[in-house]
Amino acid sequence: MNRDQVIIRTSIIGILANVFLSIFKAFVGTFTHSIAITMDALNNLSDAMSSIITIVGTKLSNKAPDAKHPLGYGRIEYLSASIISIIVLYAGVSALIESVKSIMNPSKPDYSTVSLIIVAVAIVVKIILGRYVKHQGEKVKSNSLIASGEDALNDSIISITTLVAAGIYIFFHVSLEAYLGAIIAVVIMKAGLDMLKETLSEILGERIDSNLSKEIKKAITSFDEVHGAYDLILNSYGVDRYLGSVHIEVRDTMTAREIDELERAISTKIYQDYQVALTGISIYSLNTTNDEIQAMYSKIRQCVMGHDHVLEMHGFYVNEEEHSIQFDIIIDFKEKDRQALFTHIHDDIAKMYPDYQLYMVMDSDISD
Repeated sequence: MNRDQVIIRTSIIGILANVFLSIFKAFVGTFTHSIAITMDALNNLSDAMSSIITIVGTKLSNKAPDAKHPLGYGRIEYLSASIISIIVLYAGVSALIESVKSIMNPSKPDYSTVSLIIVAVAIVVKIILGRYVKHQGEKVKSNSLIASGEDALNDSIISITTLVAAGIYIFFHVSLEAYLGAIIAVVIMKAGLDMLKETLSEILGERIDSNLSKEIKKAITSFDEVHGAYDLILNSYGVDRYLGSVHIEVRDTMTAREIDELERAISTKIYQDYQVALTGISIYSLNTTNDEIQAMYSKIRQCVMGHDHVLEMHGFYVNEEEHSIQFDIIIDFKEKDRQALFTHIHDDIAKMYPDYQLYMVMDSDISD
């Protein structure tokens, strides 16, 4: 069973479970005049709607590429996750409004043994459903399923507090229904905001997974001709759909034909092993014919890396004909004034080699 089939099947199970739970809780809430149980029923209904949107988003994201969207529709999953977040947030706001109304105009709940048993059964169902959905989401790397599973587990905790409130009313005749409903509403709103924040972060573009970037760079440098891999950039077009680029460091004696063969071999390996399409492989030329240049490299590297917050130096090359030095440095985002540090390093190197034209580039800390 492929990823899409797992997501759709799991979502259908979630829809059926949440619809039944919503019906039962709505009935119990109305029968017992319990605003907390009624709000919990509304939450289950929003969960069912979220699962429907997950299915629709999954279907649309697999639409074949066309002239207007040549890279496919994979990013629709991010949009569907945003819609789910907004629905959850709306459900929380609606629940809060109803709870405030109940606080202003309170009504006494009327619990029965049957109603409490139904709520207890719903708790067990939610725990089982939450663990199952979250496990399936982690297995197929679906943020929507993971969020739905975590939401279901949170719902079970909310339902437990509803039982606690019922017990307090039965034994102490103190009604906390409306106040508990307000707390549940706030919890739902927070869940919606957290989901929306996470999805927007993905849409903006997050840092490449550290393990993935390290593995890809390691695979690239496994080729004997490659002396370093830098500036790896991966652009996501859906879950596990990456287009990327990278710089590789090779000897300055390699021919265009040798470089072409090397780049093709690298692209093939990375796609086969990681399903990442490297659409651009640029090269840094490595000096190999002059020992004096190696001494220059060691001296400059010692100076550059001696500064705090400098993470890396690469792409070093000396053009003897043009009498120029060029290299890139990566400065940590933790440095408050990256440009000032860059200028300071540039000036230090320029003083060390005043007869050379210096070309320094400040790269961003994009990947590990």
